Amino acid sequence: MAQPLMPHATAAWLVDNTSLSFSQIADFCGLHILEVQAIADDTAATKLTGRDPIRSGELTHEEIERGQADPDYELQMIKAPDAVTRTKGPRYTPVSKRQDKPDGIAWIIRNHPEVSDGQIGKLIGTTRTTIAAIRDRSHWNMANIQPKDPVTLGLTTQRELDAAVAKAQKAAGMEAQGDTRFEGDRDALIEQLRAEREAHVREVEAALAAAEAEARGEELASDEIVPGIKDPFKR
Repeated sequence: MAQPLMPHATAAWLVDNTSLSFSQIADFCGLHILEVQAIADDTAATKLTGRDPIRSGELTHEEIERGQADPDYELQMIKAPDAVTRTKGPRYTPVSKRQDKPDGIAWIIRNHPEVSDGQIGKLIGTTRTTIAAIRDRSHWNMANIQPKDPVTLGLTTQRELDAAVAKAQKAAGMEAQGDTRFEGDRDALIEQLRAEREAHVREVEAALAAAEAEARGEELASDEIVPGIKDPFKR
């Protein structure tokens, strides 16, 4: 069943402006009846501004009157809201991260100059004008731009960045280079693990040798005759 575009706001309007039951409102808005109860009691986490479903064409006065006359009547959506579609364009970036875009662009330009403006625009979600201004250092805030890894800033993913760089290098006839930033750390980790494993093997071998020596000592001690005491079984 189709639901209103803004279910909670629509429920708030229906609670304030109609005598529909909470169950009817909950069914129409796709909410739990307790959510509608909370809206009616003003105990919802956020104070909601009601949205008129009649003005939006989702309901009519006649439909609401049918519901008010019969508590068991289920309200029918007159016109379902249009589906929201993603239009073509730059990648959407949250407002909180938009101020980091110039830093990410500067990092790509400095570390991967072969990447085209179009590729940077798709990665970061910006315009060619902004990229060009950073390239030629004519950006209005150039003095405060600090190149920072766009992956660290959360503007793109490492996989997308690597794919864009590889594509640009291939187009430029360059040999694709892998990410070698962590090779030293990886080698050091391998050496550390190898040393720990060898130390563990030596500890195990020493423990086994000590256990065998202790067992042999106990056998020898049990076979010895204590001096000064005659063996009662020896004639």
